[in-house]
Amino acid sequence: MNEKNQTLVSEIVLLGFQNLHNFKIPLFSLFLLIYIMTVWENVLIIVLVSSSRNLQSPMYFFLQQLSVSDLLESTSIVPTLLQTVINEEAKFSFVGCITQYFLFCVPESFECFLLAVMSYDRYVAICIPLRYSSIMSHRVCVTLMLMLWAIAFGLAIITVNLIGTLQFCDHNTINHFFCDLLPLLELSCSDTFLVQLELMIVTIPAVISPFILITVSYMCIAHAILKIVSNTGRQKAFSTCSSHLAVVSIFYGTLIAIYVVPPRNQSQTLSKVFSFLLTIVIPLINPMIYSLRNKDMNYALKGNIYLYFPLFAH
Repeated sequence: MNEKNQTLVSEIVLLGFQNLHNFKIPLFSLFLLIYIMTVWENVLIIVLVSSSRNLQSPMYFFLQQLSVSDLLESTSIVPTLLQTVINEEAKFSFVGCITQYFLFCVPESFECFLLAVMSYDRYVAICIPLRYSSIMSHRVCVTLMLMLWAIAFGLAIITVNLIGTLQFCDHNTINHFFCDLLPLLELSCSDTFLVQLELMIVTIPAVISPFILITVSYMCIAHAILKIVSNTGRQKAFSTCSSHLAVVSIFYGTLIAIYVVPPRNQSQTLSKVFSFLLTIVIPLINPMIYSLRNKDMNYALKGNIYLYFPLFAH
């Protein structure tokens, strides 16, 4: 196409889920309720871990960071989703669209690293418990989290800069409910081969390396659990890992379905459903998986209720 006849895109239109008709209001209400519950759950975990003395172990510190990540991710996506449900579209400036992807990319990348660190934490706790307090000291954990946020921020900047090297002309409609990477690449009128290659190189440390660390950690954990003689000991060791293993499976399964499986092999609707699971549902269920059956978390919650609402203590 002749470059003189190309019009550079200044506005992006997101189509979201189409043809909702009479389901607009019910779905809007449902998605809003999910978001309110997500905010309430994750803020509750952040506050409980900050205020409760019995939740000062590395595991709860990491859970607090996971809640921060889920809260940021969900908040960057939900307003646009709600707008697409009601109006059947959402309009962004091109810069606004790239900004939304950046705000999504940072917590998503951070969560990949965090899940790997949490797996290593479980490995140390089960396989070398006598050295746990020295290896996973508070100073080490805080330093790790600062490093992970910095790396996630840096990877997001690199990704956004690579997208910025592309040209976007003529077409400005994305069949999605937020500005994600693959729909943006499909929208570009430039040759995206080199950019996709560079992005693949960038995503290896963000996705593949943490996944390998998680796999190796759980192989070592499984080997250690099989050596435990008593059934009670095995059950206790397994229970400390089962919640995290469930979160890892759901997170990476959805991530692979969206970004690894070729988009041509799945419909756009299915791709949006997987993205909905990743950005909306997972931030909702993570606190439930980790905290519903957690005795320390329930004890801390009851303690705070009795402290601030003494009438409930009687």
